[in-house]
Amino acid sequence: MSIYNKIVKNPIGAALSNHMDNYPTPINLSYLWGFGSIAGIALVVQLFTGIFLAMHYTPEINLAFISVEHIMRDVVGGSGLRYIHANGASMFFIVVYIHMFRGLYYGSYFQPRSELWYSGVVIFLLMMATAFMGYVLPWGQMSFWGATVITNLFSAVPLIGNYIVQILWGGFSVDNPTLNRFFSLHYLMPFVITALVGGHLLLLHKDGSNNPLGIDSTLDKAPFLPYFYAKDVLGICFFALFFSFFVIYVPNYLGHPDNYIEANPMVTPAHIVPEWYFLPFYAILRTIPDKLGGVVLMVLAIVILLFVPNFDLSLTRSSFFKPFHCLIFWFFVSDSILLGWVGQEVVETPFLELSQIITPFYFIYFILIIPFVSCLENHYIDRFNNFNYNYLLYIDMSKVHPF
Repeated sequence: MSIYNKIVKNPIGAALSNHMDNYPTPINLSYLWGFGSIAGIALVVQLFTGIFLAMHYTPEINLAFISVEHIMRDVVGGSGLRYIHANGASMFFIVVYIHMFRGLYYGSYFQPRSELWYSGVVIFLLMMATAFMGYVLPWGQMSFWGATVITNLFSAVPLIGNYIVQILWGGFSVDNPTLNRFFSLHYLMPFVITALVGGHLLLLHKDGSNNPLGIDSTLDKAPFLPYFYAKDVLGICFFALFFSFFVIYVPNYLGHPDNYIEANPMVTPAHIVPEWYFLPFYAILRTIPDKLGGVVLMVLAIVILLFVPNFDLSLTRSSFFKPFHCLIFWFFVSDSILLGWVGQEVVETPFLELSQIITPFYFIYFILIIPFVSCLENHYIDRFNNFNYNYLLYIDMSKVHPF
C-alpha cells in the first residue's frame, strides 16, 4: 500500500484529503479566488515571525524601543525578521482587502454563504485589533501617541467610557501596564484568528465556492488537486515577489518616520496618523467634530459589512450580470481609496470638507444604493425573462400546423 493511501485511510488524513485535493471546485474560478489562500500564507508568515521576534522583545517602556533596535542590530537575521513582520502586516491587509472587494463584487455573501461572510468580517475585525496592538509595541513616537489617541476614543462611551479606558491603560495613562496588555493580546490574537480561519474554511467547504458567474453549479466542478492548486501556487509566487520587493528594497516605505524616534510623552508629533490600512476608517472618524459621533460612525463603517447580505435584494449574485451595480461598485472602490488618502492629511480645509462629502457615499452605497439598484435590476430581469418566455411560446405555437 502506498504512503498516500495509508494517509488517506487515516481519519485525519481522510478529512484533510476531502478538504484539499478532493474538494470539488467550480471550473471557472479566476485568479481572484486565490487571494484566500494567499491570506492564509500571510497569516502563517506573521505567526512564525512574531513568535521569533517575541523571543527577543522586552515589553517594558524603558526597554521596548531598545529591544527592537537590539533585534535589528545584534540578533542574527533579526532585521530580516523585523522587516518581514512589519511589512507582512501591510501585505496581509492588501490581500484581505482585495479578497473582500472580490466578495462584494461577485456576491459571495448571498445564501447559503452568509455565515461564511459573517465569519470573514469577524476575522477582519480581529485583524484590525491585532494590528493596532502590534503597532504600539515598538514604542516609537507614533506608537505611543497612536495608542493614546485611539484608547481615548473609548472615553466617548456614555457612563462606562472612562472605566473602559482605565482597563485598557492599566492605570491613568498609557504606560508600562498598557504595553504589557497590548503585548500579551497581540501574541494571543493571531492564534484566535487562526482558529477562526479554520472555521471559515469549514464553512466554505460546507457550501462550496462561489464563482464569477454567481450560479449554482453541481456538475461543472473538478477536484482542487491537481487542477486548481497550480493557480494558487502561481498567485503565491507573485505575492512572494511583491512582498520581497518591499522587504529587500524599501523596508521602511510603509512605516511612519516618527516611529523611529523613541516615545516621549512630553513631545507631541505634528500630525498623528495610524498605519495606512486604518486610514479610511480614521478619515470617517474625523468627519464629525463630536467624539462620540465620530466613534459611532467609525464602528458602524465596519459593522455595516455584516448587514450586506440583508441589503442586497438582487436575484443575481455576480455583478457580471448587473451593469448598474458594476458601475457603482467601482465608484465605491474609488471612494474607499479616496478616504484612505484623506485620512493621512491634516484636519483642515479642504481635506475636512472633502471627507464630509465622500464619507456619506460610503454608507449610502450599502444602505440605499445596493437595495435600490438590486430592485431596479430585478425589474429588468423579470421583463427580460417574460419577453423570452413569450417569444419561446410564440415559436412553439408557430410550429403547430392545422390539418
